[in-house]
Amino acid sequence: MATSDTPAPTGTSVPTGTPIPTGTPVPAASLPSQRSLPAERIPVTVLGGPTTLVEYGGLRLLTDPTFDPPGEYPVMGRAVLTKTAPPRTVPADLGRIDAVLLSHDEHPDNLDHSGRAFLAGVPLVLTTPGGATRLGGAARGLAPWDSVDLPRPDGGTLTVTATPALHGPEGAEAVLGEVVGFVLTAEDLPALYVSGDNASLDAVREVAARFGPVDTAVLFLGAARSVFWDGALITLDSALAVEAARVLGARRVVAAHTDSWSHFTEGPADVAAAFHRAGLSHVLRLPT
Repeated sequence: MATSDTPAPTGTSVPTGTPIPTGTPVPAASLPSQRSLPAERIPVTVLGGPTTLVEYGGLRLLTDPTFDPPGEYPVMGRAVLTKTAPPRTVPADLGRIDAVLLSHDEHPDNLDHSGRAFLAGVPLVLTTPGGATRLGGAARGLAPWDSVDLPRPDGGTLTVTATPALHGPEGAEAVLGEVVGFVLTAEDLPALYVSGDNASLDAVREVAARFGPVDTAVLFLGAARSVFWDGALITLDSALAVEAARVLGARRVVAAHTDSWSHFTEGPADVAAAFHRAGLSHVLRLPT
């Protein structure tokens, strides 16, 4: 599932001037293909679920690798997560990956069996402090606002700064674990934000206060919900994504984490409809 640089959803986009009443989903077939749009300076490609390739300053960074076929994953003895779609790419087709930005290691919809195997061949994995301890190897833990500089192939550095994230309502860390987001910056490039599995607008506001306005926001959406919190959101829904886009002042919003898992309660069409109602279809990029 690729989304490079296309306004509006699932391989299509909302025609200008088409009224869409509140609550009405945008039909996928009514949205134009992203492939005709001009290439972005910072290519971002959603590969399915949360897995996204970011090409920034000559470096190739991958978020939350998930490459397993469909299947079921028991979680903490009380729930089963079901993957509903096969991967749309395989690690062998990715080419060089310079680092993985891993929001967390404890849930299979963000790091599955094939994703774990993939980490062994990556020179650097940036993740939570607890995740780095569990994973070992090339994993390095970053607490919120910690940063690391990565050398760029043509000179200069790319700075990766860890950002706060909350995987559910207040207190969720005790059950669902730590999560981290990331901001990428470089002297000659605009800021890019990766939310990770975050459900908190307060966390987004903290990012905006330090780095806003950002050029690109890769938001993990899907309105995922958890039985551990009576169905509370554990990632942003489409309405919160609109607010996040406004708070960040984002020129481009790339919607990731919108498909392939049964606990996601919204898909690309829901996101498209919300951005259309808000008058923000022009900033939205959805997977194709």
